Amino acid sequence: MVVNDRERIGEEKLGVLFDGGKVRRRREWRGIRDTLYDYGRWLYILSILAGVIAKPRNVKAMFRYRWFANYLAVPHMLDKFTMGLRDEPLRIVHTAMDFVVKDVAMTIDNSIRGDRRTGNDVEFSDRCVLSDENAMTAFMMGFPTLKAILREIPTMFSANLLNQYSTTHYLDVAQQFGIPGDVCPMPEAEAGISIDDDFPVLGKCAVQVNTTCDGSLMGNGIIAKRLEREYGIPTFQLAAPMRHENPDVLDYAAEDMKKCIAWVEEKMGVKWDWDTYFECIKRVNQTTRDRWEWLEVNATQYPQFFGAVFSLYNDTNYMGNCGRSKDFPPINDKIMKLVRQGYKNKTMMAPEYRHRCIVWGVQPQYCIDQLYWMVNCWGVVPLTDMLSMVVEKEFCEENKPENYEQAYKDMAYLNMNMIMRNKTHGGYECLVDELWEFVERLNADMVMMWEHMSCKALNGLHGQFEEQARERGIHLVWVCHDLCDPRVFTRQAIRDQFSEYMRTVMREEPLDPTLEFMPDENAW
Repeated sequence: MVVNDRERIGEEKLGVLFDGGKVRRRREWRGIRDTLYDYGRWLYILSILAGVIAKPRNVKAMFRYRWFANYLAVPHMLDKFTMGLRDEPLRIVHTAMDFVVKDVAMTIDNSIRGDRRTGNDVEFSDRCVLSDENAMTAFMMGFPTLKAILREIPTMFSANLLNQYSTTHYLDVAQQFGIPGDVCPMPEAEAGISIDDDFPVLGKCAVQVNTTCDGSLMGNGIIAKRLEREYGIPTFQLAAPMRHENPDVLDYAAEDMKKCIAWVEEKMGVKWDWDTYFECIKRVNQTTRDRWEWLEVNATQYPQFFGAVFSLYNDTNYMGNCGRSKDFPPINDKIMKLVRQGYKNKTMMAPEYRHRCIVWGVQPQYCIDQLYWMVNCWGVVPLTDMLSMVVEKEFCEENKPENYEQAYKDMAYLNMNMIMRNKTHGGYECLVDELWEFVERLNADMVMMWEHMSCKALNGLHGQFEEQARERGIHLVWVCHDLCDPRVFTRQAIRDQFSEYMRTVMREEPLDPTLEFMPDENAW
């Protein structure tokens, strides 16, 4: 246990902020300095949203697309992620989320700009390559004049972070179409959006992937059929091998990456630029170094950068942009400075840290602020999550013709090791053995295992996790959810599972009892 020696300024009982409405009853008081800072960043987020919605084409899109209105809840999402935060952790979250929000806003704006139904900028659309939300965009690293549009990011992924009920309509549409209700709701919702004709139509070609898992193939066929037959947008299937840890598959994956790049060159009429690629891969390597330094700090008594924002920032930086954005290195530098400063000052996010926890499995989209709740309610620190534990290796940065073949392999390696898939696929070692390695490296004494009810990847190893946790003396708590369908497990039902474990097994009482039961079933 680590006790916070510094006086906590501001709200002590955070549960009083929730009254059963769509948003909190009022803003959190953090003392003058932090409240003003937090409010200033909150206004900055509003300015980003205003910049998007002020454009006539985007106003038109708001009335055309059902998912668009969910983005009115962005400020509320930020409030959930900053619950109880002060000093450096508050600034880390805002610094990271400022860029994540800006990146998603840009994706929305670009999607609507090229959309045939609203913006209809044909010249811009002809420079766009559509991709899946779960795609590593490594195949775009050498095309500086083209735009990669991760189409499902605004329509499904981000929308469900903002509004817990954003996917339910699309799930119902997909099931009425004939898709079973017991499959993963993420690709099912994506398919439902396509069936419901509720997606922007743009781009000259599209690249689909089988990541994060083969469940995505369920929706790929429906989506590709509409793109190709109705809108004349050809698609390429970039399939990553399942056993990605096996060195024998790398050559095959590299050949597929070559074919994908050549296909994009053919469809878009542009050539791959190796200079741009090697600039991008340097940024990827820097991202890797920074991420693991943050995790090294988290291995100490005073972790600084963790929780949902750590995962979302890595999603955006590592996977969505994959070194293509020049804006990320300065953001990383700011975060690094704050992390080092917070560690030096021994800054904590709660009055005490009782347990150090690794979060494993696939987290629910609609209850992603659970990790901050764990800290403030129970003093359990989520040091890192499975989705953030991606590659440690660095890739070839030297721009020489003899390195081009290796570069294709590096891109293939990145594609195979996209977020989540690098653990849920690849074999027993990736999913089970590496968990215990991270437990040891980060000095954790607890594992919270997300049990996604519609996912078969982790469920089949339930007994193995239980047995090995007992052997190692690690507290293991299972928490069930259904990824992006809150009708199966509500937010409170998710929290109740964790609270029950803490009370009955750990024999502990909450740090902040007002947070144990939160009336947020109707909240965004």
